[in-house]
Amino acid sequence: RRILPPGGFMRISDTLLPEFDQEMASTRKVLERCPENKFGWRPHAKSWTMAELATHVANLPDWANETLKKESLDYAPADGSQPYKREPARSSQELLADFDKNVASARTAIAETSDEGYAKLWTLLAGGQKVFSMPRIAVLRSFVFNHIIHHRGQLSVYLRLNDIPVPGMYGPSADEAS
Repeated sequence: RRILPPGGFMRISDTLLPEFDQEMASTRKVLERCPENKFGWRPHAKSWTMAELATHVANLPDWANETLKKESLDYAPADGSQPYKREPARSSQELLADFDKNVASARTAIAETSDEGYAKLWTLLAGGQKVFSMPRIAVLRSFVFNHIIHHRGQLSVYLRLNDIPVPGMYGPSADEAS
């Protein structure tokens, strides 16, 4: 049985897409469980509301576009604008529609990026000052994929604290086990 395609190697994008698809399917299951009547709930005064956190999770896939189509992102430009500040979703329908749109766009960007493109440096800036520079592949895995997984984990705790069944992500959850 041949694992590698003819030519002996796989494109980087072909190795990333199965993971991306799996993680986005799990993320969508968590977002689907966020009830509108709990959008204002927060576990602590310093925490985001459920709507704020869920909106952040729904928008994070779009960061793949920032990573793969641009050379840098200044998240706190000197002009005071905040490029990734989003108003919290007002409904479950809006939340899921934004997520689905962002996932589709990110998936296209991942698929279309060449191996050479993944090797290019990408820089995160704050007020014009470099926070870090890494190859795009490293940024995509850490700053995008892992970032989504991190906040999805927080959101699953929000569900648990509100007695909302947590979906399985890497097998059945305690709520789905028989």
